[in-house]
Amino acid sequence: MRLFDSHCHISDGRYADRIEELAEEIRAAGVERLVDIGTDLESSESCVRMAKRFDFCYAAVGFFPSETTGLTEEDLERLRQLSREPRVVAIGEIGLDYHYDDTDKPSQQHWFRRQIELAIEEDKTIIVHSRDADDDTLRILRESGAFSKERTGRFPPKPDGRPDARVLLHCYSGSAELARTYEKLGASISLAGPVTFKNARRSVEVARTADIRDLLVETDAPYLTPVPFRGQLNKPPYVRYTAEKIAEIRGNSLEYIAEQTYLNACRVFGLEPDGKTAPGGAQEGSASCASGAPELGSPITDER
Repeated sequence: MRLFDSHCHISDGRYADRIEELAEEIRAAGVERLVDIGTDLESSESCVRMAKRFDFCYAAVGFFPSETTGLTEEDLERLRQLSREPRVVAIGEIGLDYHYDDTDKPSQQHWFRRQIELAIEEDKTIIVHSRDADDDTLRILRESGAFSKERTGRFPPKPDGRPDARVLLHCYSGSAELARTYEKLGASISLAGPVTFKNARRSVEVARTADIRDLLVETDAPYLTPVPFRGQLNKPPYVRYTAEKIAEIRGNSLEYIAEQTYLNACRVFGLEPDGKTAPGGAQEGSASCASGAPELGSPITDER
């Protein structure tokens, strides 16, 4: 059985003194691939280094919503250069977070647009963070061309022929109805530890109703640790428990969900499932890829 943690932060300093031990745990758990996610320039640079260090690791580079105040076009240009590193598969995590009263919404919206534009220009997957901002997130993605025919035309379609925009809604917390809207537009949905929580009605409904071809799993480690380890430091091997819960909800085997979400993640990030280069000799992480999955059916808080 193989697993793909589509979103984690193993470059976080909390793992620094035991990263080799963590790497062995990741391999032993069957997590064959993961994406280490940047939230600012410093962490994005760390993710690029981590992806060069470990064969199971790929990188995403971007500015988290709360890190956008004071950004400049020079910062964005540096991000562009990082995005061209060989094992960088996405721009992210980017988006909107309106959870706090002092949120600088204009700054977040401006730099969300600019980073979407960068991802489109560089043919990179877009990893979206959206909290308490459903309407604006969808509107800006649409207005910025994330679902345009020009963009989806640059990627192979999904297994059933639907367009693939390579937009990933990370740690999705919206409604099942909104998830269906995203799926129709060509996006994919990633579920994390909250689907295992007792009060996770929305996440459970999404896990139950989402098209299996559009579903990914993640840890968002070191955050959002799933049951039965909630309250402890999260880590990529725990992605198994999210997959396990989704299997329970959908009435599938863990092996089935693990394989389908693995294949889906490979498609979303432009990677070949067998780990080789993409069709035509393109480097892993480039725009070219196969269509992916076959057709079917110290203790840490939960917040940043």
